[in-house]
Amino acid sequence: MKTAFIIIDMQKDFCQPGAPFEVTGAMNVVPYIKRTLAACRSHRIPVIHVFRYYRADGIDVELTRYDAFMKAGGACIQGTKGAEILDELKPIEGEYLIIKQRWSAFFQTELDCLLKRLGVEQIIVTGVQTPNCIRGTVWDANSLDYEVIVLTDGTGAKTTEIHIANLIDMESIGIKLMTTDDLIKSLPTIPKDNIRQRIQREIQRKH
Repeated sequence: MKTAFIIIDMQKDFCQPGAPFEVTGAMNVVPYIKRTLAACRSHRIPVIHVFRYYRADGIDVELTRYDAFMKAGGACIQGTKGAEILDELKPIEGEYLIIKQRWSAFFQTELDCLLKRLGVEQIIVTGVQTPNCIRGTVWDANSLDYEVIVLTDGTGAKTTEIHIANLIDMESIGIKLMTTDDLIKSLPTIPKDNIRQRIQREIQRKH
């Protein structure tokens, strides 16, 4: 089963202290994502960077975020410093870039098509923030029948309580939770549930 590593919204406007859309503690998860990124690169696991670009006039910003966007004087606008991915996690040649403008990395993007072309059936999800873009992406991935791993220390939210509550909800629908250390130790063969194989065997047995 082929796996891809997905990093979500690790942009300066979300992560750096004092940024317009700062996620408190986002910088704390950077070392964990950086370590996992290096490990995935060394094992030639496809890496996908997902990030937001908005138009300067805010016409494509979510309705629920529009007021905050305008009050901040804009954020995540293509070509600005704030829209850049953090220097520690910069994409390198051969890695994939997905632009999104809503919570889920799958919503009106080419992510699902890309993963299918790559033959990916399992994804590792990291980034910020847990109740919004991480959760939205994970829910859609689950609906699209991807097996999903969320790094518990490679994702973050505004508070630890919010982070943990959302991890529990994800685990309750069958999402695999792993620490960075456990994931890296398992590479290149990540423990898999082989759900598809079990379903196929059951169907074959019944017929």
